[in-house]
Amino acid sequence: MARRRILSLWLPRLPTDRIRRKSFRCGEPDSDRPCIIVAKQNNALVIAALDDAAARLGLAVGLPLANARAICPDIAVFDADDAADAQTLNGIVDWCDRFTPLVALDPPHGLLLDITGCTHLFGGEAALMKALCGALTRQGFVVSAAIAGTPACVRALTRHAHGRIVPPGKELEAVAPLPVFTLGTDDAITRGLRRAGLKTIGDVAARGRHEIAARFGSAFTALLEQALGQSDAPISPRKPPPDYIVEKRFAEPIATDGAIAMTLASLARTLIAAMEKQGKGARRLEASFFRTDGAVRVIAVEAGRPVTRGEIIDRLFRERLDALADPLDPGFGFDLVRLSAVRTESVVQEQRDLDAHVRDNDEVAALIDRIAARIGGHRVVMHLPQDTHIPGRAALLLPAQRHLVAAMLAEWPARIESEPPLRPLRMFARPEPIEVTMAEVPDKPPRHFTWRRATHTVVRAEGPERIAMEWWRTQEGRPTRDYFRVEDEAGLRFWLYRDGLYGEAAGEGGGAVPPRWFVHGLFA
Repeated sequence: MARRRILSLWLPRLPTDRIRRKSFRCGEPDSDRPCIIVAKQNNALVIAALDDAAARLGLAVGLPLANARAICPDIAVFDADDAADAQTLNGIVDWCDRFTPLVALDPPHGLLLDITGCTHLFGGEAALMKALCGALTRQGFVVSAAIAGTPACVRALTRHAHGRIVPPGKELEAVAPLPVFTLGTDDAITRGLRRAGLKTIGDVAARGRHEIAARFGSAFTALLEQALGQSDAPISPRKPPPDYIVEKRFAEPIATDGAIAMTLASLARTLIAAMEKQGKGARRLEASFFRTDGAVRVIAVEAGRPVTRGEIIDRLFRERLDALADPLDPGFGFDLVRLSAVRTESVVQEQRDLDAHVRDNDEVAALIDRIAARIGGHRVVMHLPQDTHIPGRAALLLPAQRHLVAAMLAEWPARIESEPPLRPLRMFARPEPIEVTMAEVPDKPPRHFTWRRATHTVVRAEGPERIAMEWWRTQEGRPTRDYFRVEDEAGLRFWLYRDGLYGEAAGEGGGAVPPRWFVHGLFA
């Protein structure tokens, strides 16, 4: 089994690089003025980040803004924007996905890529690192990179030098001459090591582990062993790797709709062939489009049932691309298109030639998938029955794609023949209050009521249907309801209820408060 290989990227000038890239895109003239990012600390503005020009002037992170202006009055100053920095770093993570799906964030401005087993696709470790760093440099980023066997080792290397590739098992020799701050531990531990005369990682490694643990804690000892290659720790990729991935790279970038559609269709057939070997079908698919300028666009579709045919995948993505509010912008073209099956399920073989019911279900599922691809899966919903006697909770609204099978197997209460429906055709989401001028006590329907400024005289009524609230679901006590089906002189039929029983509710003075009346729905 091949030993794990980790590539670390560190972007020490990420905040200022982001500012310069934004200025370039907006057409602002490029300037050699030193640039700094400031943030408030202890009620004072201090430097949080700076570019190389500012560093050459002797400025450093933590220096007050007033001192920086005294050194360089013409310096360009910008406010810190952590959200924008995080968005930029996430965009780089998405772009690095073209090299490996295992990409983890390494705060504050670093990345860790697990490149085990994939370097041969790019001509080796050195060629991969050169291609990756060259592309980021062309995009306007200052970058430092290194490759080693453990995250702690490679992280320390990038903080000190650029371009180091450590052979397997040589981590100790590589990190021994590095200063202790490259380990990335707390400042208090770094100062303590320096006071003890331990200035390099090699000096610390030469001391006994029990001494280091007793003085600086077991967590620091574990970090030291990882940096020396004596132990390892997993990285946490920002996104879990897909179950299946197929991709196509282009020597000449593609930009036309026809070329994109042909590429997706070809990738869909390849993906289906790979899943078919293991009896799998795709439930969620993602198409990733990598532009030559580093931008990445990801389009996702879902299916209610496992997809096992390439033409279905092609149709779903055509529907999704046609319905995009923000059209797919190829820019100068896509040099890589990837199709991933993010979530898959085992496919159960069914008799589809003779069973008409199975064919009908397939057609319904396909229709739901196409509508969901066009308007969004959360907008295509269906109702499922719930085991409750509360009318407003009798049905549960759920996404159709994820609960299609449950909806087809659901059993709704059967209607009694020759009897009027117990529930209205239209039920209000929120019952609307009505004014009742006359009603017999204790359990008779109203004779007159006013709803939406119109007065109705009741000529027929059925009820009451007494429904007590579910006291075990809430700590708040709710009154019992008496429901009535009533018809007015114009033939309109209403579903009314009285909230509470007469003499049951008590007011602040101890006297009885008359129950309130509501209309909850309308019959046809």
